Amino acid sequence: MKKPLPYLSIFKIILALVMLITATFVSKTSQAQIKFVTDSSRIETDSSYVIHQIDSNSAYQYDIADLFSSMFHPKRPKNLNKKRSGLTLMPGIALNPTIGAQIGIKGVAGVVLGDKSNTTMSTAASTASVTTKGIMVFYVSHNIYTRENKWNIQGGWAIVKMVNPDAGLGMTKTFSGETNDDILTNPNKDIFVYKYTSLSINEKLYKRVSNNLFLGAGFAFDIRRNIKSSSGNNDNPNYVYSKRYGFDPEQYNSNALLFNVQYMTRDNPNRAYKGIYTDVGIRMNQEWMGSSKNALQLTTDFRKYFSLSDENPEHVLAFWNYGSYRISGRLPYLDLPGTAKDATARSGRGYTLGFFKGLSYFYNEVEYRFPILRNKFLSGATFFNIQSTNNDMDSRLFQSWRAAGGAGLRVLFNKATRTNLCIDYAIGGYNRRGLFLGLNESF
Repeated sequence: MKKPLPYLSIFKIILALVMLITATFVSKTSQAQIKFVTDSSRIETDSSYVIHQIDSNSAYQYDIADLFSSMFHPKRPKNLNKKRSGLTLMPGIALNPTIGAQIGIKGVAGVVLGDKSNTTMSTAASTASVTTKGIMVFYVSHNIYTRENKWNIQGGWAIVKMVNPDAGLGMTKTFSGETNDDILTNPNKDIFVYKYTSLSINEKLYKRVSNNLFLGAGFAFDIRRNIKSSSGNNDNPNYVYSKRYGFDPEQYNSNALLFNVQYMTRDNPNRAYKGIYTDVGIRMNQEWMGSSKNALQLTTDFRKYFSLSDENPEHVLAFWNYGSYRISGRLPYLDLPGTAKDATARSGRGYTLGFFKGLSYFYNEVEYRFPILRNKFLSGATFFNIQSTNNDMDSRLFQSWRAAGGAGLRVLFNKATRTNLCIDYAIGGYNRRGLFLGLNESF
């Protein structure tokens, strides 16, 4: 029998965070400064300080394009004033416990549609891929800021043939003796696998109403069909939940109106050095829009970035809090909030997609990011996260916590947009662990 991760008291959580931050500062920061920036630079003239600032300028950084240029055109003189394209094309290679190994093609783009002093970089991404676990994905996403940030358009379209591992509802620790409850809560966290096809469309339009403050509205359509369980019968959480709360276990829709308030001061959406990103939203699933049931869900997303060095702003301490809270109604089982159910599916490194899920969900993460090479081609990160969720039976929000943590490497793919290839290894409870690959930071 697999042993669950021990219950974490608030004291232990705070102690773990303090130890993580302390260990990070004592080891990683000092190593980076001593190895790549000499001690004497701290007492030299102002010109040395300017040099370090220049090192952080994209013209003096080194990315994949520079690597290819030095390999195939070693004698070509470097033009530091050349404007780098904001488009990055690369094989869509990824690896994590949810999807297995992935191969495909991926494009990421970034451009500023106005003056850089008052307009945030707009980003877009698209991919077509297939994985060793039989997952097929095509999606297009965008986050567009018009001139002077007057409007912000966020959205994504996806067509997916999915293979989704599942470990039940809530954070129950012991069996109750009631068969259906035990199937649904799955205290041992045995893995069920669901196969299905889905179409997702999500679009939101924000209007800037004052400095850095936006009001938004939009819609979402999440349509799932042909849901099949690896168990081959009805003893799986999706079937029990669907029958208990009036859903068809083989197909359902979550179609909704979206209303959001956003406050944003971060300097870059791909890899922020400083600032805040906050988004609070209401999702209203509506039967008149084709939703299987009406439901009302509150979502909160808060991210704060601290640059720890003026000389090397890539030393960043980043905090992330994400929450999704049931107000009324019911969501379908596979649409319940949980691990990696945020908009970019990057929360909860250490666990698979939806490993923890419930009626409501609360998530915290802290990450320290630091340069390894002076030219910023290689960087690193250490991170720690905790999460809590609930059900209608014996698992309450904030009562039980599960933790995970790890470290990773960053390879600079496009210095013009701060696009990094992120390679992370994370360890969680229930013997969960894995390698997580992706473009750009998790948050």
